[in-house]
Amino acid sequence: MPFTETAKPHVLALFRVVVGVIFASHGAASLFGILGGAAGTHGGTVATGVWPYWYAAVIQLVGGALVALGLGTRVAALISSGSMAYAYFTVHAKVALWPLQNGGEPAALYSWAFLLIVFTGPGAWALESLFTARRTRTAGVAAA
Repeated sequence: MPFTETAKPHVLALFRVVVGVIFASHGAASLFGILGGAAGTHGGTVATGVWPYWYAAVIQLVGGALVALGLGTRVAALISSGSMAYAYFTVHAKVALWPLQNGGEPAALYSWAFLLIVFTGPGAWALESLFTARRTRTAGVAAA
């Protein structure tokens, strides 16, 4: 088996963790004012309950953390991808078509990165694999 095939689940896991942690950092910045705070607030936070900014920040924090940990990865990645597609088309695309012109590169890249995770799965090191392994073992014992 070629090295690329044996390394694939580990590289996917690294990709998932990095994307998830950086995405969660955006949510933490917007909700708690850390890491420079919400964009355009000079270290501040987004107001609680304000559509769509506060909800986007919650999706970023929770979705990013779940993806990074590998818990409910595909569902969390699908919701995260959708939220970034929504952000791109409702905020950025109104300014100009191309992401380079409208400042929407992060939204576009996150949307596609999370969509990739939906289809590839979490890769190695996902916490959800612990629950799947336990369920498989329990089912095997019950069947015996």
